[in-house]
Amino acid sequence: QVQLVESGGGWVQPGGSLSLSCAASGSIFSINAMGWYSRAPGKERELVAHITSGGTTNYADSVKGRFTISRDNAKNTVYLQMNSLKPEDTAVYYCKADCISPSSRGSRYLEVWGQGTLVTVSS
Repeated sequence: QVQLVESGGGWVQPGGSLSLSCAASGSIFSINAMGWYSRAPGKERELVAHITSGGTTNYADSVKGRFTISRDNAKNTVYLQMNSLKPEDTAVYYCKADCISPSSRGSRYLEVWGQGTLVTVSS
C-alpha cells in the first residue's frame, strides 16, 4: 500500500506565492516520475508539471516561468513552488507518483494519486 499526502494549499491574492508538497509513504522500492495536476471548477484534470526520477521537468504552457517542480528522492517527496499566481490558477491540485512496489511476484507498478489540495487565488 502506498499513500501520497499533500499539503500547502490555501488562499492567496493574485501575484502571490504558495508552495505545495506531497510525500509518499508505504511499501515502495522506487518512484519513477512524479507530477502535479490541477482540476479547475467545471474542467477536466490536467497536467501542471512533471518530473522524472533523474530530475527532468516539463510544464504546462500556462505555468512556465511561474511554477517550479522539484523532488527529494531521499524523502520520496515532490514539491511545487507557485509564484505570480493568477485567479485562473484556482483549482484542486493533485500529486501523482509512479511507484514500483513489492508484490508476491517480486515487484509491481502502481500509479498513486494524492487526495488533492485546494488552491484559491482571489482578491
